[in-house]
Amino acid sequence: MMPPLPPSKLQFDPDGRLHHFLTIEGLKRQTLTEILDLADSFLDSEGKSIKKLPLLRGKTIVNLFFESSTRTLTTFELAALRLSADVLKINIETSSASKGESLLDMLHNLEAMQCDMFVIRHAQSGAAQFIAHHVAPHISVINAGDGRHAHPTQAMLDMLTIRRHKPNFGALKVAIVGDVLHSRVARSQIHALTTLGAAEVRVIGPKTLIPNSVQQLGVHIFHDMAEGLNGVDVVIMLRLQRERMAGALLPSEKEYFKLYGLTDEKLALAKPNAIVMHPGPINRGVEIASSVADGPQSVILEQVTNGIALRMAVMSMVLGRGPLNPTVEENS
Repeated sequence: MMPPLPPSKLQFDPDGRLHHFLTIEGLKRQTLTEILDLADSFLDSEGKSIKKLPLLRGKTIVNLFFESSTRTLTTFELAALRLSADVLKINIETSSASKGESLLDMLHNLEAMQCDMFVIRHAQSGAAQFIAHHVAPHISVINAGDGRHAHPTQAMLDMLTIRRHKPNFGALKVAIVGDVLHSRVARSQIHALTTLGAAEVRVIGPKTLIPNSVQQLGVHIFHDMAEGLNGVDVVIMLRLQRERMAGALLPSEKEYFKLYGLTDEKLALAKPNAIVMHPGPINRGVEIASSVADGPQSVILEQVTNGIALRMAVMSMVLGRGPLNPTVEENS
């Protein structure tokens, strides 16, 4: 039996066109830029996603969320509908999977219904890649978050938001603050930022929430908030993921906010025109003060709006089989 393809190769079809979107790791800058450019084209002059386009008319997209997420699911549904696709949401709790049917049996049944794409969210790392290995060749898979591994569309909508405010990634210092250990978003953000050529990527947090391996991704680690925020252009706050924590990694949420919560005073250490981001959902008074979350430097709601356009871009590229991946040679 042939060994499974790595995600970087699995994501492209034999012609070198994007077929799945599983991870940002291994993708080239040109591919990420093409996604961002297409997403930009789906935003109107006021920064709102275009209401209706016929690009995916006749296509059927299935949302398979084995892990709950109101915002991600809703934006994927809206993105598909605005591309004129038919959308099917499977209620996992009442589906045959909860009655003993295997995941692959369920997928093959959906394939037999002539579906075109599965959008997968799963608590297990690697779930989307596993599914992409086993689906029929005409099916595309988009990873909507898998375990601690990756959340590529969230990272890319964050890149879109950054670029609309600060177009030159090569001049940017970006700080990612908080629970990096449990964050699939942070991992994908780091890959996207480094691929797009950010001048510096910093991660800030207590030692218990910063994985030892993160330095290998080309970031600088800070455990002191004041030092880490000094002179940055973008501040990305992360949610404390209590549901993924095993053991006492923090003394208390009050102590965490004191040391690592983003307040107006701490934000003043960044550049005066720095933007504040958060992938959500926000824990006010734990990771971020309401005055900052709702303040003039916050672009958190823009991230939600941009999420629709970005997911429209990824869906249309994947189901349209384009544009070409510059890393795949014609004779490979």
